[in-house]
Amino acid sequence: MDGNKTFPSDFTFVGLFTHNKAPGFLFSVICATFFMAIMANGVMIFLIHIDAHLHTPMYFLLSHLSFIDMMYISTIVPKILIDYIVGKGTISFAACTAQYFLYMGFVGAEFFLLGLMAYDRYVAICNPLRYPVLMSRRVCWFILASSWFGGALDSFLLTPITMSLPFCASHKINHFFCEAPTMLRLACGDKAMYEMVMYVCCVVMLLVPFSVVITSYAQILVTVHQIKSEEGRKKAFATCSSHVIVVTLFYGAALYTYMLPQSYHTPLKDKIFSAFYTILTPLLNPVIYSLRNRDVAGALKRVIARHRGTCSVERK
Repeated sequence: MDGNKTFPSDFTFVGLFTHNKAPGFLFSVICATFFMAIMANGVMIFLIHIDAHLHTPMYFLLSHLSFIDMMYISTIVPKILIDYIVGKGTISFAACTAQYFLYMGFVGAEFFLLGLMAYDRYVAICNPLRYPVLMSRRVCWFILASSWFGGALDSFLLTPITMSLPFCASHKINHFFCEAPTMLRLACGDKAMYEMVMYVCCVVMLLVPFSVVITSYAQILVTVHQIKSEEGRKKAFATCSSHVIVVTLFYGAALYTYMLPQSYHTPLKDKIFSAFYTILTPLLNPVIYSLRNRDVAGALKRVIARHRGTCSVERK
């Protein structure tokens, strides 16, 4: 047996706080970001569920986007916070595999859901009269099921490929969670086949939803260009702007992580990009949708007004 290879055992995270002059401040920022992301996405789900004005296909999909954000930030951040409090960042091989599996599933589902949500915007602008038919409840559930299937496929394909690698004697992970590029760097021996299979899988998983986004927005731009009124154009762009911002932020970081060859990766860059779309993006998504959306703001005002009215009645 090769002396550099070991049987699966505990891994040790270097973490986010290494060489940081103010680790306590960074811990506080991450902790606050996590709880705000959970709260913001929870509020979005609550408003969409309770307000009849938001019972539309777009908000139905948006509520599930918020749910996915809550799930995948919860697979990463609590472990980071616990490791800082305890003072060590060890994780067993089984826990690392589970974290990788869940993370890839949730992120993969978000890749597909964001891509298919572009179809909803395409129908709303290019075929508004047929919107109730083209975005029926059955179609919405099909989009949601397809997203979860794509995420599950992502997990079941990539987890065995990554976690069956022959890891070297050093099990120190220069990262804050078990992510594909970092785990590949930790492996020893001939990794060419692993890297090739993983690269092809990631390219396919990213290009399928990304192609839906590009095709949908190409059609949207053509339609908007044909709108003569300035007000109509502004309304069309406002309808799509939130989704475009979210897609750009999420896909931009993911394209770097999973499509660029290993030679372009460094531990520092991986941490920065991963922190952006695993910690910051789940907070930004509901903020972007709520700040740029009058329907969500209106729903929040109605809930607050209803609550105040109930309190006034109880006092009387």
